[in-house]
Amino acid sequence: MSRKADLKTALWVGALGGFLPDSDVLIRSASDPLLHLEYHRHFTHSLLFVPIGGLIAAALGKLITRGKKTIRWLWLPASLGWATHGLLDSFTSYGTYLFWPFSNERVAWDMVSIIDPLFTLPLLAGVLLAVKMKRVAVARGAFIWALLYLSVGGLQGERAEDVYRQHITDRAHTPTQVEVKPSFGNNFLFRGFYEHEGRYYADSIRVPWWGDPTMYEGTSVAALDTAAFRETLGEVHQHDLDRFEYFSAGFLIEDPLHPGVIGDFRYSMVPNGVAPLWGIDLGAAKPGEHSEFLRFSTTDAAKRQVMLDQLWGHPALSEPSTSP
Repeated sequence: MSRKADLKTALWVGALGGFLPDSDVLIRSASDPLLHLEYHRHFTHSLLFVPIGGLIAAALGKLITRGKKTIRWLWLPASLGWATHGLLDSFTSYGTYLFWPFSNERVAWDMVSIIDPLFTLPLLAGVLLAVKMKRVAVARGAFIWALLYLSVGGLQGERAEDVYRQHITDRAHTPTQVEVKPSFGNNFLFRGFYEHEGRYYADSIRVPWWGDPTMYEGTSVAALDTAAFRETLGEVHQHDLDRFEYFSAGFLIEDPLHPGVIGDFRYSMVPNGVAPLWGIDLGAAKPGEHSEFLRFSTTDAAKRQVMLDQLWGHPALSEPSTSP
């Protein structure tokens, strides 16, 4: 094969390696809806699994190329592609088992939102353009953009946390578990939250790329008394609660809009709201059966307006999501 053909093969098998770690979404069970939460971004995203994943991608590549390239030749680009996946996911606010099996910590550096077109689209466009133009300089430009955007995201997160900690001090609160995460699709509006005296507080912190920061005060909701609530459940539902508590890093509440649903307080459609994006329905769960995992990702005009007001730095014209 020519060098040009070799580069093309290395490119697509590397892309295959970069895509396959998310095949863990296939690990699911009709009788246990929480199984996919345990294994998404799990061992397939671990650095230790990269050589094995690269071997899997290389074997698939050998089948696709009908043996024109050896697994040994395909393994390196496939492994490099596989390695980028877990690392990039760790820069997000979701959490990745990057160091499994040595650590079960969900690594989340909070430098970029789970979904951020300002990061993804220029990077993707740069890669595709580099392939089309066959210019290494374009690929390097896309790589530099990714590094620059992630670095700016990290600095923005530090700025937002400094502003938020000062705001908490001004409230005379003694917080535990202070977290600051970028809201969806940007790196200048952050969701800040913490626990104080048995309640979780959420606020929005806008730190523009230039100019003064803006605080949008939110509201609070009672933290779930996990130990007491656990005693009201059967064995299967206790197990579900334990798994969801670990997934949610302990930030559990009873959803103020959906009684009986235990929600993950870390994420909300409106950054300073308390209504969670997802939760488990222990109220409707039948004895002996696993609880259902629910998503609440739809939004209405009022919530969209609140989000837009905060994104553009407008004065708070409406109240954040209500709490009981």
